[in-house]
Order: sequence, then C-alpha cells, then structure tokens
Amino acid sequence: MMELLGEFKTTAWSVVMAVLPLAVLFLLFQIFLLKLPRSDVRKILTGTAIAAAGLFLFLAGVAIGFMPYGTAIGEALGALPQKWLLLPAGLFLGFATTWGEPAVRILADQVDDASNGSIRRSMVLYAICIGVSVMVGIGFLRIGYGISLLHLLIPGYALIVIIMWFSDSRFVAIAIDAGGVATGPLANTFLLALALGASAAMGNQDPLVHGFGLVALIAMAPILSLMTLGLLIRWKEFRKETRNA
Repeated sequence: MMELLGEFKTTAWSVVMAVLPLAVLFLLFQIFLLKLPRSDVRKILTGTAIAAAGLFLFLAGVAIGFMPYGTAIGEALGALPQKWLLLPAGLFLGFATTWGEPAVRILADQVDDASNGSIRRSMVLYAICIGVSVMVGIGFLRIGYGISLLHLLIPGYALIVIIMWFSDSRFVAIAIDAGGVATGPLANTFLLALALGASAAMGNQDPLVHGFGLVALIAMAPILSLMTLGLLIRWKEFRKETRNA
C-alpha cells in the first residue's frame, strides 16, 4: 500500500511540474497581452485542471499496470526457445500499442483537418501503425539474435534520406512529426518494458545494450512508412498525368 501511495505521489509531482509552468505562462500572457474575458479564462483553467487530472490517472495507470505487465510479457517471450516467435509477437504488440497511442490519433485528426480531408485520418493512422508494427517486430528479432542497433539505424536513416527526395512533400512534413508522436507514453512504457524484459530473460545479454534502443526504431518507423506512402501517391499521380498526356 505504501508503495502504491509513493507511486501516486511521484506521478502527481510529475504532472504538477509539467502543467504548472504552462498555466503560469498562460496567466502571464493573459495579464500583459491577451486580455481575454473572464469566462474564457475560466474555461481554459478548468480545461487545464481536467487535462492534469486525466494525465495523472493515465500516468499512474501506466506506472502501476502497463510497465510491470509489459516486463512480465517480455520476460515470457524472451524465455521462449523459438526466437523467431518474437517477430509475430512484436508485429501484433507494436500495432496494438500504436493504435491506442493518443498522440498518434491526434496527429491523424490534425492532418485530416488541415488537408480538408484530402489526406484521410485512417490512411495516416494505418500507415503509422503498420510502420511501427514492422519495426517493433524487427526490434524484437534484434534482441533475440543479438543484432547491433547500428545495423538497423544506419541503413534505415539512409533509406529515409533517399526516399525524402522522391516522396510527396506533404508527407515528408507529416512523417517527421509522426516520428515524435509514435514514441508516446505507451511506447515509452509498455513496449520499452517488453524489450527490457525480453533482453533480461535471455540471460546472456546486457539489457542496457539490447533492451534499450527500441524507441529509436519506433521513432524511425512512421517516418519510413509515411514517406513510402507519399512516394506511392506521387507515383500514382505521375502515372495518371502520363496517361492523360
């Protein structure tokens, strides 16, 4: 019970330190620049309090449930004699975790709104989820077979630089932002805990070397998948223009 209360206290302090500076900054702008009506200020502060409460509940749930749960699953997967099973497990868990990532859904909604529906929300969401799914599967295989992280990151980012020159410029900008939102609280807790648990279960691996690094692969995944989607769309438009010429 005391451990649970200590976790609540640590989480509450983290939320205060995250939200309080933003609230103070808003009040300073309100006093010196914005001069919004009191009703608007009341709504903003009420929304901030609700967001802080929701953030506290989410982070507390992640710390109490997701991280131990992820570590336990990772240890069970790492103990399997068939290391290739890490690939399908990573594909499924990577897709499911990204599907539930709040920041990914917010980005997909913003892209749909900003493009007036020309870049659909579902298209962005599926592209990010599939990209992260594939990269988490590869990341789990890396842990299972002791592959160096550099052997994945260097070719991956080299491929990104190449695709960037040929992809649709709209998707290049979206992809760069997607690399940040994909590494949200679920990826940084549940998936990272999975990787650390799997690496620790191997017995002959240093979790600091093989367990960490998965988030770097996750950050690279949506950049690759969305730029590839932009490349396919640009190729489709080029074929259409050539056919009509």
